[in-house]
Amino acid sequence: MAVVIGLDIGGVNTKAAWRDGDAHEARLHFYDLVHDHAAVTAVLRDLVAGLGGMRPELVAVTMTAELSDEFATKREGVAFVLDAVAAAVESRVLALTTAGELVDLDEARARPLDVAAANWVASALAVGRRHPDALLLDVGSTTADVIPIAAGRVAATGRTDLDRLLAGELLYTGALRTNLAAIAARVPVRGRWCPLASELFAISGDVHLILGQLAPDAYTCPAPDGRPASVEHARARVARLVCADAEQLAPAEIDAIAAHLHTEQVRAIEAAARQAGARTSDDAPVVPLGVGAFLAREVADRLGRPIAELEWSAPERDAAPAAALAELAASRVAAPC
Repeated sequence: MAVVIGLDIGGVNTKAAWRDGDAHEARLHFYDLVHDHAAVTAVLRDLVAGLGGMRPELVAVTMTAELSDEFATKREGVAFVLDAVAAAVESRVLALTTAGELVDLDEARARPLDVAAANWVASALAVGRRHPDALLLDVGSTTADVIPIAAGRVAATGRTDLDRLLAGELLYTGALRTNLAAIAARVPVRGRWCPLASELFAISGDVHLILGQLAPDAYTCPAPDGRPASVEHARARVARLVCADAEQLAPAEIDAIAAHLHTEQVRAIEAAARQAGARTSDDAPVVPLGVGAFLAREVADRLGRPIAELEWSAPERDAAPAAALAELAASRVAAPC
């Protein structure tokens, strides 16, 4: 069997998946493109070398890193990512488009807006092959994809990031990196509503750590204050949202703030899911993916929909676009010429 690798290259982490017949694995690797631009090729080279231990026949790539403010335009970002991949691997490289095509690097460079932010398409195609009527909720560290699948086809109305935001199929809310002031404008404190300070004092990972929905080792991004991923430090960070500290607020008061923020985040995803879900049957299952799949499962419960888990391993579900892309690449290699 041919060895293939799928890469989903983001601005703060890369997801990678390897397949060799029935053998497969996946992993997430955190790095900050904005602050360590020059290291991207080395990161990709190490990732590819560490997956499976064999040279792949094909590397399929998708990306969201082009939106980084390191680049003046998406065209520039797409070109940079494609060049980094080409420099990192000696294998054939194909890029995914928002139409679900795998195209060579020359074509990808000529069609940057078709290649930009196409990672959700890979996951949607994988879900559609298994569940012809479903609602995909892929909640990652930073964003949530809300994709209806109808009659085995991706029924999304948007393709670009802008169109998907307008359609409610892309939400900039995630399980780890979301600025909490973007989730709610105010929180309950001592029987009153308190406005939040619009500073990056705490992130969504702190909320889910406090509430026991994320383990400390799942808090894979740097904390805003650089301190460890512990409940104690997370509470201190959340207290700063109301310009207080852990000496001024009791743990129960901070936990109440976290619980409110969690509820508001779930409500936002639920509202988008209700809108997109109108293009599926009422009993179509929710397929939860991503490191924030626990949020997707809670939304499914609020919608009264069943849950359909993909048969992938937990790391593959967390790195769903890369795993789906590796699957797509494997079928491409296996297809007769």
